[in-house]
Amino acid sequence: MVEQKKIDRLFLTRTIIIILLLCVALLGRYFAPHDPYLTSLSSALQPPSWEYPFGTDHLGRCILSRVLYGAPISIFSAIAVVFASTILGTFLGAISGYLGGVAEKFISQIVITFQAFPSFLLAVSVAGVLGSGIRNGIFALILVSWTSYARFSKSLVNRVKHENYLHVARLHGAKTHHIVVKYIFPNIISPIIVTSVQEIGTIILSMSALSFLGLGAAAPMPELGAMMSEARKHLQLAPWYLIFPGLILLISVICFNSFGDALRKKTEL
Repeated sequence: MVEQKKIDRLFLTRTIIIILLLCVALLGRYFAPHDPYLTSLSSALQPPSWEYPFGTDHLGRCILSRVLYGAPISIFSAIAVVFASTILGTFLGAISGYLGGVAEKFISQIVITFQAFPSFLLAVSVAGVLGSGIRNGIFALILVSWTSYARFSKSLVNRVKHENYLHVARLHGAKTHHIVVKYIFPNIISPIIVTSVQEIGTIILSMSALSFLGLGAAAPMPELGAMMSEARKHLQLAPWYLIFPGLILLISVICFNSFGDALRKKTEL
């Protein structure tokens, strides 16, 4: 009982933190002190001050304003990748696990082919072919992320598809799509959601890494990874240029990872 209360408290605390983070991501741009795209070479590489709390970049743009505009791009791009990957992978995995036979072999072969390559290296290759841009980066990450959900959902379906209540449903003439939607998905959705939430932090890092390599968000978009890529050239003269975007990226990843961990413990009760 004490352990349950502790986990409930932990889950509530981290839920509040993640809600606050999302609110800041959604509304932060309205509190930006300057135009994040406005350049002023006379103000380039200024250290943190009252006017520019996070300093300025090599073009004189306010780093705080760019972070407030850039954090939502990193966070919501990652959420979009996880959402699309979860839907696609879960659907194909569930179909593969439930139908078996040719469908299972075909989908499993596709999954094996994709997972034969390191996922981030494959994403870099796809984004490199498609060209830089946030949409291309999102597509590349979806392309390499859905396979893990397909394998996971397939294993969950294989675990429940022989349950007695499914045999009863078949005897009563239930169609395949009805069985999958009404009986199978409700029994596998909880662990899949937990896995998806835990994956958001990793995808935020991956999206930022693509932008850092010049394969994600294109200039002058204020995405965190792209800002850090620009900042590395000025690290010795203006360390704040790299520190603040990196710190916001770190906080975002830690918040989502912590929330995912609390959600996992909550569902295990």
